[in-house]
Amino acid sequence: MAEQKARIGFIGAGWWATSNHIPLLAARPDVELAAVCRLGKSELEQVRTRFGFAFATEDFREMLAKCELDAVVVTSPHTLHFEHARAALDAGCHVMLEKPMCTRADHARELVRLAREKRRHLLVPYGWHYKPFVQEAKRRIDAGALGRVEFVMCHMASPIRRLLAGEGLRMDRNAGYATETMFEPEPATWSSPAVAGGGYGHAQISHSSGMLFWLTGLVPREVFAMTAAPGTAVELFDAIAARFDSGAIGSFSGAGTVPEKQARYQVDLRIFGSDGMLLLDCERARLEVRRNDGDHFAAALGPDDGAYSCDGPPHNFADLVLDKTQMNWSPGEAAMRSVELLDAAYRSAASGRLEAV
Repeated sequence: MAEQKARIGFIGAGWWATSNHIPLLAARPDVELAAVCRLGKSELEQVRTRFGFAFATEDFREMLAKCELDAVVVTSPHTLHFEHARAALDAGCHVMLEKPMCTRADHARELVRLAREKRRHLLVPYGWHYKPFVQEAKRRIDAGALGRVEFVMCHMASPIRRLLAGEGLRMDRNAGYATETMFEPEPATWSSPAVAGGGYGHAQISHSSGMLFWLTGLVPREVFAMTAAPGTAVELFDAIAARFDSGAIGSFSGAGTVPEKQARYQVDLRIFGSDGMLLLDCERARLEVRRNDGDHFAAALGPDDGAYSCDGPPHNFADLVLDKTQMNWSPGEAAMRSVELLDAAYRSAASGRLEAV
């Protein structure tokens, strides 16, 4: 008997999709690349030919109407995520939706609600969630190692100043980016407020805050934020203070100006609870739990164990679609909390006031 295949379509097929998601799924014998949608007839044909998609169109509605699909991967520009993901869910498809999940909190809540109503999987590809030491942090927090979470610190910094300035990326190994890509990043996707919806917050704090919310289950209630955009149309720097429904408070920070040739992302989470604290650092590959009762833990990690990769999410998604697992390591609910935080943060930066989520 032939193995069941997940029929997957793509809405959006630019730099990251053709560099990561599509090649990983194309290599799986249990996945059929059934359809692809992107703008640009020449670029669309290049993607169709290279990866063997059965159907290709520039109209996502046509794809959803004409193709029998089990799942859809959405990698379109940030401000289009809601429209595309909602259409895919309405068509009865499971959805893997690139971060930021959306740019508006109400849109994010609507997608989570719709996925639950349709009983469809909604996964946001946060690659760090799939690192064994990050999953160990999740297990320990869920088991009560910290007691009641009272304060959090969540920091991220990246070498993406050129990208947010609309200059693209240096596609060389010294800059830390793959050289074998079909397309370079479309500058407007990252640097235009109308297309990106925001700068470093949507581009990167969506990663770190999504991890924080997934680890802790905190729910943001009110936010005060300041941003800075020296020489760019979207912000390079974010300083965010938040209060959560539980009464805990915390800070989120971001900087897009790590020197390119260093190219190692900083992701540093520190979670303080009534019984102890957890230190999670992806740059220096550290996981430690320090408890008031002296029952400490430190993971034995190599220097590169925290380096970013994004092979876990596409495989997790395909396995969910095929019922090979029920564990979604980067669920839409965590991404929704990130969107709620960032939506309020951008409103606060504009108003100069504390803003409710």
